Amino acid sequence: MIPGFTQRRRFSDLSDQEILALAIASEEDDASIYRTYAEQLREEFPDTAMVFEDMAKEEDAHRRRLISVHERRFGSTIPLIRREHVSGFYARRPVWLTQNLGLERIREEAEMMERDAEQFYLRAAAQSTDSATRELLGDLAAAEAGHTALAGGAVKAHLDEEARDREGRTAHRQFVLTWVQPGLAGLMDGSVSTLAPIFATAFATQDTWTTFIVGLAASVGAGISMGFTEAASDDGAISGRGSPLKRGIASGVMTAVGGLGHALPYLIPHFWTATIISMIVVFVELWAIAWIQKKYMDTPFFRAAFQVVLGGALVFAAGVLIGSG
Repeated sequence: MIPGFTQRRRFSDLSDQEILALAIASEEDDASIYRTYAEQLREEFPDTAMVFEDMAKEEDAHRRRLISVHERRFGSTIPLIRREHVSGFYARRPVWLTQNLGLERIREEAEMMERDAEQFYLRAAAQSTDSATRELLGDLAAAEAGHTALAGGAVKAHLDEEARDREGRTAHRQFVLTWVQPGLAGLMDGSVSTLAPIFATAFATQDTWTTFIVGLAASVGAGISMGFTEAASDDGAISGRGSPLKRGIASGVMTAVGGLGHALPYLIPHFWTATIISMIVVFVELWAIAWIQKKYMDTPFFRAAFQVVLGGALVFAAGVLIGSG
């Protein structure tokens, strides 16, 4: 016997009563998921929250219809059978993972839920041997197919063009505050602050492996430091900058990336080849920082480039002078 498979039922082995019970449990779960979406979005995206409230009400209506048919055919005692009890049955993403999804991704998740439910009812209707149950399941398949249209109607009712633009601006602002700003700060710190130790070591030793080790240590250490500093500096509750964990990850990872960019070329054993490539990487990093500032921070490109390149050049020169001396 294979562990883990013996405890699950095959869908083809389910009776009509078990299929109805599975459908009831699934509709209840989906309504709960939609209400969770609505609660998560209510503060920042109230219009979309109303859409998910309407979708939850639709799932409740489906569940009541299923319960009514079950009581008429099998009585009021509904067997306990859920998605996880059926082999190969579609699964839902754990609710807590939706906290990390963007607005459009949550909407796509809801559309996928509707398609899954439609396919379930089509398959269940094809399997049922009872004409009344087959008719019910076919009706529910059509209802789930039409649910997307109903959701679209709810979107039109609650999300006019102005509301969608407003929510889009809010989502963009949150993305910038949570990911772009900490990531940009980390990239700037990693790209600029590691220039001095890396190039000082390079010109002092002219040993590429030693330079790489110093660059690796400086990049990883700076990444850890920046990540913890960003996460601990603000819990986001008042500032609205979002999850400290997300900001810490963005800042820490980008700090390490910024330093590793011009440390990795020193894996090349030839000193001047590695140094020239590293200088080119530094140039690309600094211009990338200026581009990000222009795109997301509305900083004039040439002003951003002047500030970043000037600062980087000064740190680079300091590293070379110290190492050469």
